[in-house]
Amino acid sequence: MDTSAPNPAHSRQVIELLTVANEYCLFVEKASEYTVDELAAFFQKVSPLLYIKGALLPEVIPSNPEADERFVTEEQWSNVFADLKMKFGDNDVFWGFDPLNFTPDDARRLSLAEHLADIYQDMKDFVLLYQKNTITDQENAAAAIRNLFFRHWGPRLTVALNQLHYLIFRNSPADEFLY
Repeated sequence: MDTSAPNPAHSRQVIELLTVANEYCLFVEKASEYTVDELAAFFQKVSPLLYIKGALLPEVIPSNPEADERFVTEEQWSNVFADLKMKFGDNDVFWGFDPLNFTPDDARRLSLAEHLADIYQDMKDFVLLYQKNTITDQENAAAAIRNLFFRHWGPRLTVALNQLHYLIFRNSPADEFLY
């Protein structure tokens, strides 16, 4: 690797995603303290920002890909999922197309809490690995989050945003938003 060139793992795009991801994680970890309307409003605003930041990530090729790590345990994921599922209640389940198992004629029952918990897991793993503060860890964190954007959290985010939009505007008269 050319040491004179800036490391893409330290790019502005990676640092900006790191900042938003950290805010996402901190909020999710306190989900039980918020109302469903506050949760929906936060996720509605942070989701497009996460998506844009993910789409702008540079390609990072880790010098030691074997050093990649994951931190969020199944128990931690389950706790986040349970908190969100309880908060969203009847609004948690919706019909849509699972972005990870898409078939054109196969609408499925999906869970908003599951989608948001999956995104949390990817974001938290990214934040924790990047904060280990070694070049190897930061390269692995940046490479993994970019890869996961394309195949996991990016598709989950777009599906969740659709449901969040419905939750926020479900009780608004249709003509309220006409100019």
